[in-house]
Amino acid sequence: MSRTALVTGGTRGIGKATALALKEAGYRVATNHVGSAEASDAFTKETGIPAWRWSVADYDACVAGVRAVEAALGPVDVLVNNAGITRDAMFHKMSPEDWREVVDTNLSGVFNMSHVLWPAMRERGFGRIINISSINGQKGQAGQANYSAAKAGVLGLTKALAQEGARMGVTVNAICPGYIETQMVMEVPEAVREKIIAQIPIGRLGEVQEIARSVLFLASDEAGFITGSTLSVNGGQYLA
Repeated sequence: MSRTALVTGGTRGIGKATALALKEAGYRVATNHVGSAEASDAFTKETGIPAWRWSVADYDACVAGVRAVEAALGPVDVLVNNAGITRDAMFHKMSPEDWREVVDTNLSGVFNMSHVLWPAMRERGFGRIINISSINGQKGQAGQANYSAAKAGVLGLTKALAQEGARMGVTVNAICPGYIETQMVMEVPEAVREKIIAQIPIGRLGEVQEIARSVLFLASDEAGFITGSTLSVNGGQYLA
């Protein structure tokens, strides 16, 4: 495998599992995050995968970050837009800052990263963009008007870009995870987790590796006829 993959928000949870799966499949892998330098160093020491620090909400930082990654590893062929944040609150208590921060990272961040890499992917005649949306972008969720709106916007962006990139060899797809066994979900009180699991027909939380394997498939040559699609990985909790 001679291709390079970049995973945003790639040092923990779904992003980390995805970065490791891509590395094991033979990709040259880079990750992005906004954590501390210490966290970056610890991740790279553990996995052997380099990590760069910048905010995907900052377009100029994305330009500089991609340049640094490509200088080290070569042109990025696969982009996994995984970076995301939550600022949960019921709508009547949600501040404009809560709204703006989530939309800037979870939706504009996908625009920023994709926009920076788009021209070169088109010129090379190959690219894979995989956007990590959410079950709550499909069905909505009380207390997450900002998050649900941003993740729903990612699905619209995915479909539009897929139509623009198709004839240039660039596919764009989305994955909508349901409730996955990440640090964030496991910090929810056990009683709340039990209520969530009761809504999942398969009867358990998803595993980060299950999302990673979905990314691997969409990144592959074998998935070249799939674009503009949304893959729901939610244990049957929501059927779109």
